[in-house]
Amino acid sequence: MTGWQTLFYKEVLRFWKVGFQTVAAPVITALLYLMIFGHVLEGHVKVYDRIEYTAFLVPGLVMMSVLQNAFANSSSSLIQSKIMGNLVFVLLTPLSHWAWFLAYVGSSVARGLAVGTGVLVVTSFFVRPEFTYPLWILLFALLGAGMLGALGLIAGLWAEKFDQMAAFQNFIIMPMTFLSGVFYSIHSLPGFWQQVSHLNPFFYMIDGFRYGFFGQSDVSPWISLTIVGSAFLVVSAVAVRLLRIGYKIRS
Repeated sequence: MTGWQTLFYKEVLRFWKVGFQTVAAPVITALLYLMIFGHVLEGHVKVYDRIEYTAFLVPGLVMMSVLQNAFANSSSSLIQSKIMGNLVFVLLTPLSHWAWFLAYVGSSVARGLAVGTGVLVVTSFFVRPEFTYPLWILLFALLGAGMLGALGLIAGLWAEKFDQMAAFQNFIIMPMTFLSGVFYSIHSLPGFWQQVSHLNPFFYMIDGFRYGFFGQSDVSPWISLTIVGSAFLVVSAVAVRLLRIGYKIRS
């Protein structure tokens, strides 16, 4: 195995050995969201003409789980290694900044897709899923997980203690995720809040992902792909730059 593959393998083992906490628990949380929101709002909310609310909710919950867990994987790994002091053993290796990026972001994508697949499988017992455009589903899942994995890398490099990481997740990641159209279509919002939603890149991830299931979305999937792809490149470039200069890890 090459250097980045070894680090990638180590990061995958890190979350897989506590799979009940890192994979099963988020799946159960998403299932609870489905049961509660679906029970309360089914029959009261109609998003698209032919799609029931519970069916509409499933892709949003899947993508939300992918994004949150991809971010949590890289960010928690770095902050734990920095605080416990074992990051020095990785720093002693002749791994390039690209190897770090590929390993940490790759393992984040792996965890995000594992959780998302689990959510999709469990929710399929309640709602029969549609797969109108499977390639769109896969593309947005990979881009979304990759972007949040890179963002988690940036947060992990920046944070110096757990409460800083918690603040990053609670005041940035969680609000942007919940206000991205997971539980509603933005067309149901007043005009001002629709415009605000269009400034949230998470909205385009979930809307494009949902398009792959139903062939319907709030904006064109090509617009979503352009915005999500651009955001992924920008965040990745920042993460690679911070790794190259050793931001807060080589001092």
